[in-house]
Amino acid sequence: MCSYAQDINALIAEGNRLESVPDEKAAFKKFKEVLKLNATNIYALNKCSELCSRIGQRETVNTKLRGEYYQAAKIYAQTALKVDPKNSEANCVMAIALGRSSMSKSGREKIENAKEVKKYVDAAIAGDTKNFKAWHVLGRWQYEISNLNGLERGLVKILYGALPPATLKQSIASFEKARALRPEFLLNYYEMAKAYKDNDNKTKAIFYLQLMITLPIQTEDDTALKEKAKALIKDWQ
Repeated sequence: MCSYAQDINALIAEGNRLESVPDEKAAFKKFKEVLKLNATNIYALNKCSELCSRIGQRETVNTKLRGEYYQAAKIYAQTALKVDPKNSEANCVMAIALGRSSMSKSGREKIENAKEVKKYVDAAIAGDTKNFKAWHVLGRWQYEISNLNGLERGLVKILYGALPPATLKQSIASFEKARALRPEFLLNYYEMAKAYKDNDNKTKAIFYLQLMITLPIQTEDDTALKEKAKALIKDWQ
């Protein structure tokens, strides 16, 4: 039993190391090895879900493969929630999986998942008020909902009657909460800058993008994210 636990701990440690390199596909494989030994290891389930969401988003050419990663992200999250329905990270990765697969789209699919995303992100924050990723997802949700077009707002009324109110100011407050909890989280600066810009504070938006560019790489997305930030600065100045 002791050796078994040591094996799992060693695999998790190696998965974490690979993620920080960053080599997310190798990290994903390592966390899957954990699940072969213990199918209900909630840390590995949460990691597999989050990594599938991130890897899937980068599959811009092969949309079928991207869809498969997003589906896997949801399945891992569902399994984690069966293990512990109140687990903050499990609820958060489910919100991420749903958000990645639909919130960037338009029309009915976005609207149908919007209520589910909000449900899971609220549960994630209720489970751990210091879950910085959950605050970021909430900020992104509030930003997307505040920017719904007329057709989408009509769909909301047809499907739900109403969604919880969401404003740019609420979005900014959630992003700022995520920043306070994890100042080195690059994606949060990028999304927060867009919210500030839309809220007529271009100076603050550019400041955060410039700050973001100076921060160390955390994930495989961050190099491309810094290039996007540079392009926005050039566009907004």
